[in-house]
Amino acid sequence: MTRKKKGKSKSKGIPNLTNTILSILKKDRTQTYNYKQIAAKLGVNDASSRNQIIKTLAKLATKQEILQVDRGKFKAVVNTEYHTGILDMAAKGSGYIISKDFDDDVFIASNNINKALHGDEVEFYAYKRRKRGKIEGEITNVIKRAKSEYVGVIQIQKNSNYAFVIPDSNKMYKDIFVPINKTLKAEDGDKVLVSLEDWPEKADSPYGKVLKILGKPGEHNTEIHAILAEYGLPHEFPHEVEDFANKIDTSITKEEIAKRRDMRKDLTFTIDPKDAKDFDDALSFEVLDNGLYEIGIHIADVSHYLQEGTILDDEAYERATSVYLVDRVVPMLPEVLSNNACSLRPHEEKYTFSAVFQMNDKAEIKNQWFGRTVTYSDARYAYEEAQAVIESKTNIIPAEVSLTGKTYETNQKLADAILKMDKLAKIMRHKRMRNGAISFDKVEVKFNLDEDNNPEGVYFKTSKDANKLIEEFMLLANRKVSEFVGKQTPKKTFVYRVHDEPDESKLGALQNVVSRFGYKLNFKDRKSTTASLNNLLQDVVGKKEQNLVDTLAIRSMSKAEYTTHNIGHYGLAFSYYSHFTSPIRRYPDVMAHRLLQHYLDGGKSANEDTYEEKCNHSSNMEMLATKAERDSIKYMQIRFMEDHKDQEFVGVISGVTDWGIYVEIISNKCEGMVSVRDMKDDHYAFDQDLYAMVGRSNGKVYQLGDEVVVKVKNTDLVKKHLDFNLIGKVEH
Repeated sequence: MTRKKKGKSKSKGIPNLTNTILSILKKDRTQTYNYKQIAAKLGVNDASSRNQIIKTLAKLATKQEILQVDRGKFKAVVNTEYHTGILDMAAKGSGYIISKDFDDDVFIASNNINKALHGDEVEFYAYKRRKRGKIEGEITNVIKRAKSEYVGVIQIQKNSNYAFVIPDSNKMYKDIFVPINKTLKAEDGDKVLVSLEDWPEKADSPYGKVLKILGKPGEHNTEIHAILAEYGLPHEFPHEVEDFANKIDTSITKEEIAKRRDMRKDLTFTIDPKDAKDFDDALSFEVLDNGLYEIGIHIADVSHYLQEGTILDDEAYERATSVYLVDRVVPMLPEVLSNNACSLRPHEEKYTFSAVFQMNDKAEIKNQWFGRTVTYSDARYAYEEAQAVIESKTNIIPAEVSLTGKTYETNQKLADAILKMDKLAKIMRHKRMRNGAISFDKVEVKFNLDEDNNPEGVYFKTSKDANKLIEEFMLLANRKVSEFVGKQTPKKTFVYRVHDEPDESKLGALQNVVSRFGYKLNFKDRKSTTASLNNLLQDVVGKKEQNLVDTLAIRSMSKAEYTTHNIGHYGLAFSYYSHFTSPIRRYPDVMAHRLLQHYLDGGKSANEDTYEEKCNHSSNMEMLATKAERDSIKYMQIRFMEDHKDQEFVGVISGVTDWGIYVEIISNKCEGMVSVRDMKDDHYAFDQDLYAMVGRSNGKVYQLGDEVVVKVKNTDLVKKHLDFNLIGKVEH
C-alpha cells in the first residue's frame, strides 16, 4: 500500500516565508534550526517547499539577518536588547509590564501580548511610542506562567464536541477551549475549575480540561470555594494528612516536661476574640522579690508536633498560612492540632515556646530568656472582658466578666496582672511611636451571619486597649527573638519580617488625594514623614473619609515580606523583627521556632538559600490568602446589598476614573461603581488633575471625597461587582 503524502502543496510557494522563518528563530533565540525542522514547524514536507526554505535560509544568512552556526544549522541574530518583567493585564486585552529595567511601567498593546497572561514573567523588547514618546513594548517569550488554573462558567456548545469556560477574572482576556471529553460531564452554566493544558500556535484560545465542578453560580458554597480555587488555595485536607495528624501522640509526658522549663505554677491567661477557636499565645505575670515583673509570652509549641520530612509538615508548608474568609477559617493545620493539642485552652497543660522578660515600671527589660516550656492556662478572657477590667481601673473583676472555677483571690491577681500589663503596654507603645512607628488601626468590616450564612448586618471591628495590650507584648517577643539571633556573631540565618521604606511617588500620590480633604503631609525626612502620617491617621478617625484615607495610606507603604536578609521594619520602627507568635496559622513562625531552638542548642548557621526560598513561598501564599480574604468580604458585601436594593445610601466618592466614579457607602463600607454612561443629566468628562467628573454643560463637579446619595442598580455575585445609580450630591 502506498502512503498518502500529507500537506503536499503546488509550487506556488509559501507566503511570507522570510518573516515566518525570522519569527521562528527569534522565538527560540538560543536554539539552532535546520531546514527540516523549519518545514516541520510549518507543516510542509514537499520538495518544492523544502527548496524554498533552503533558499530563503541561505539568502537571510548572506544578508546576515540570521547566523549559520554549523553546516545547515541556523540561529537568530540578536541585535535587540531584551528585558524581563511581570505582566499586569488591563482592560480590553492590553497590559503593562513592571520591570526593574524601567522607572515607568511599559505599555503592551493587545496585538503585542503574544499569548502571555496576567502575572506571567515575560521577556520583551521595548521601543518609544512615536506620538507621546512613552515606552511601549512587545512580548517575545513567556518565561514562567503565573498560574495554570482558572475559575469560570462553562458553556457547552450545542451539537458539537467542545465547550468554552468563560473565566470569572476580568484579567483573563481569553475564554478557554475544552474538548467535550475533558469537561467531567459538567452541565451548561456550571462553575468549574479548569486547567490550561496547551495553547497551539494557530489557536485563538488556550486549551484546557475541567479539574473540578464547583456548583451553580451564585450559590454560597460555590462562590466561597470558587474564591479559594481562583487562588489555588485548598478548602480541605487530604485524607492521608488528616489520618497522620490524628495518630500523633498529643499527651503531656513526664519525660518531655523534664526537658523543659516548668512554668505551670505561674499565673497564666489568654486574651482572644470571643469567637476564637484556637489560642496560640498566652501571657504569664509574676511580681518578683526584687520588685521586677516577670512576664512570659508563651506560644504554642507547634514545632514539637510538626516534624520536618513528614506529610503533615509538607502540607503545612504548601499552605504556609491559614486563610480567614468571611464565613470560615481554612486552617494551616488539621483541627487535632490547631484547635486541640496546640491550642492553649484554659485549665489545660500545654507544651509552649516562650520568651520571658523581667521588666521594671518603666517597661525597661532587665533580663530575658528564650526556650521551650510547659504551661497551664488559668483563665481565658475575651477582648471585651479584658477591656472591661482595664476600664474598671480596679482589681475587682467586673460583673460582665465570667471567669468561673477561680477563687476570688486568683481573680484579683488576674485583674492586677491585666492592669499592670496594660500600663507597661502603653509605655512600650508610646516609645514605639516616638521612635517613628506608624499607627495603622484600620477599621475591619465584619458581618453578622445567620445559620445559612446570609448577612443580617454589618459591624466594624476596632482596636481597644485590650487588643493593644496583646499587640505590644507580641511585638516585644517578635522583636527580641529576632534581635537575639540577628546580633549573634558569626551571622546566623533567620527568618525576618521586613518592611522597606515607602516609595516617594506613592507618598506624593497620597498627598495629592488627602489634600482634597484639607490635610497636609510633610515628607522632609523620616521623622516628619511618620509624624505627619500618624497625625493624618488620627485626624480622620470617625470622619466620612476615614476608610478611604486609611486604605490609601496603607497602599502608599511598601509590602511587608519574609526574607533571610534583614533590612528592619519601617512601619514598626524596629531594626530587627520576625514572626514568632502565631505558629498555628503561619509557617514562618514555625521556621523561626525551629531556627531559634537550633541556635539555643549551639547549632551552626542554617542554609540561607534554602530558607530564602521558603520565605519567598510564604510571602507569596500570604499575598494569595489576603486576596482571597478581600474577595470574600466583597462577595458578602454584595450579598448584603442584594437585600437593600430599594434603599438610598449616603456614600463618599472613593475613586474617579474615565469610565465612572466609585462610591463607598459610609454606613457599611460597601463600594460600588456609578458608570459615566448612567450619569444622564449631562455629558461628563474625567478631569485627572481634579480627581473629578465634570459636566460639560452644567459645570457640575463630582470630586474625590464628595458625599453623594446612591441606590443599588445591579449586584453581580459571580463577578463580585456592585453597580450604583447616582441620586445626587449631599449639599452641606
